[in-house]
Amino acid sequence: MPPYLLGLRLAGRRVLVVGGGRVAQRRVPALLDAGADVVLVSPAVTATLEGLADHGRITWHQRPYKRGDCRGAWLVQAVTDDPGVNGDVVAEADAARIWAVRADDAEASPAWTPASGHAGDATVGVLLGGDPRRAAGIRDAVVEGLRDGALESRHSRRKPAGVALVGGGPGDPGLITVRGRQLLAMADVVVTDRLVPGGLLDELAADVEVIDAAKIPYGRTVTQDRINEYLVEHARAGRFVVRLKGGDPFVFGRGGEEALYCARHGVPVTVVPGITSAVAVPSAAGIPVTHRGVSQEFHVVSAHVPPGHPASTVDWAALGRANGTIVLLMAVERMALIAPALMRYGRSSDTPVAVVQDGTLPGQRALTATLGTVADEMSAAGVRPPAIVVVGDVVNVAREIDVIRADMGRDP
Repeated sequence: MPPYLLGLRLAGRRVLVVGGGRVAQRRVPALLDAGADVVLVSPAVTATLEGLADHGRITWHQRPYKRGDCRGAWLVQAVTDDPGVNGDVVAEADAARIWAVRADDAEASPAWTPASGHAGDATVGVLLGGDPRRAAGIRDAVVEGLRDGALESRHSRRKPAGVALVGGGPGDPGLITVRGRQLLAMADVVVTDRLVPGGLLDELAADVEVIDAAKIPYGRTVTQDRINEYLVEHARAGRFVVRLKGGDPFVFGRGGEEALYCARHGVPVTVVPGITSAVAVPSAAGIPVTHRGVSQEFHVVSAHVPPGHPASTVDWAALGRANGTIVLLMAVERMALIAPALMRYGRSSDTPVAVVQDGTLPGQRALTATLGTVADEMSAAGVRPPAIVVVGDVVNVAREIDVIRADMGRDP
């Protein structure tokens, strides 16, 4: 007969776990997430479980199971590698009318633990006659469908109110966060940037209003004031608005300005961080922005105005003196001014530099140079925005990785 599914509300209730191995390590965190008072009985436990005990998250009795341990429990998990011990635990629990799960023998287990997962406010549990692998596969498919919107229509969900500032990531549509994709699937209106991954807009329902708020360098642009007005106008009309930006909304994305404007007009705002291109694009090119023994710091700089410009708030002298990595955004048109400034303030002309164009996209390309040559090499290569410039010795780490891979790929 099929099992009767039930959602247990375990907050503040004692749950006994007998056994401290890998199965316990998987199940204890879920019990803690449900608020259970977890008591663990086992002579030895994994390092992770020991850490939970050391921090007072669970109570660990460092000994073998003994009769009477089930007393006071609402649920029992028998997860040792000894069938005899598991059988004794379940027998005691049965006699006390306490539900018990036996990990090693599904047929002998009074209860089964479903393969479970979460997507927003939905909890999914799947049982397949004691077959945990198939259950987990179906669980994953359902959770993924809920997260990307495939299993729910935009109109069937409980939408957040107001405006969501969503970071779309560095370029590849697959790098938006799960939460960002969920909210995008709920949107009535999407106010989008020029650098938003285009594939995300293709996924929108046909009746979603898309407002192009692109700011094209030296070209057509929508003012920030008008963008702010769009957000408030549509939100006040009862529509759920997603302000979709490339990268992260609070990293040179003017997300703070938009959040302030909405707050001043009584419009609630949800902020969904995105993967910023300042870190993601160097990573996609194999460049770590920090590396042990090479760089303990990195500086992210908006170079939309060059050194010496009255509007610049960047301390270029400090950057020239520092030894850490410098990541420059919006620097393509100004490297002929930036490189000399960094050298003038102390950076060596031999400092390695990498320039990554269209990072994380199929057309990604990179060039490496030095601080003394990078402006000329960028010009000769026809580098165009969007591109990230990385200055520092971490560029050599990427070169070393490439050399090792090339050596390993050669025939012996």
